[in-house]
Amino acid sequence: MNQISDQLSVQVFGGPTALIEYGGLRFLTDPTFDEPGHYPRPNGRPGLTKTAPSSANPADLGHLDAVLLSHDEHPDNLDHSGRKLLADVPLTLTTASGAGRLGGTARGLENWETVELDRPGGGVVTVTAAPAVHGPSADKVSGDVVGFVLTGDGLPTVYVSGDNASLDVVRQVAERFGPVDTAVLFAGAPRLKPVFDGALLVLDSELAAEATHILGARTVVPVHIDSWNHFTEGRDELVAAFTSAGLADRLRLSRA
Repeated sequence: MNQISDQLSVQVFGGPTALIEYGGLRFLTDPTFDEPGHYPRPNGRPGLTKTAPSSANPADLGHLDAVLLSHDEHPDNLDHSGRKLLADVPLTLTTASGAGRLGGTARGLENWETVELDRPGGGVVTVTAAPAVHGPSADKVSGDVVGFVLTGDGLPTVYVSGDNASLDVVRQVAERFGPVDTAVLFAGAPRLKPVFDGALLVLDSELAAEATHILGARTVVPVHIDSWNHFTEGRDELVAAFTSAGLADRLRLSRA
């Protein structure tokens, strides 16, 4: 576990899935707890293959206050066990279209819309929906995606990027909230040759380092860098890029 401050810790389980304990509340990002296997997709679209198990299972998590779901349409962000988990969580924050598909406790957010959650002992955590672009353009071929910013009185600012490949989006977040204390950046340089001619679908390691500069992030916890075969960069590439950019001391690399 990365214990970043008295009010913030991040525990990474593999893929995009992490437990963020923040201001007394417990948030889970993009739940993926299935065993390794292949996920075929319809209409000739390329399937996805999970190559490693999560380091935890839903029964290990304990109480969750909310799931921060960047999007529901791809199994590397929400798999079968993740969908089952949502039924037991009081709130899932996601895209407006995703909430319509998921139903239940899912609540859809438009860009920059906010939700306030009560903290134990008083006060609130504000969750702000941040824009995200899943691929090289904003035409939403890969579907709607959302990121999140967590804020609260006396609390650090935390940015959760979701499946975003756009530095322009990162600049928008920095203009509103920067410098951020901690960025949970989805990286891994995922590519699928038939999709956008193999262009990046999420940040690669060099772009993640540039995003760190733009955000003024003091600490970066990378997720979405392992466990799937379409992720073309992992821990080593990330460390190399951050070292080259003079940012290695900001990385918090761990997996529970």
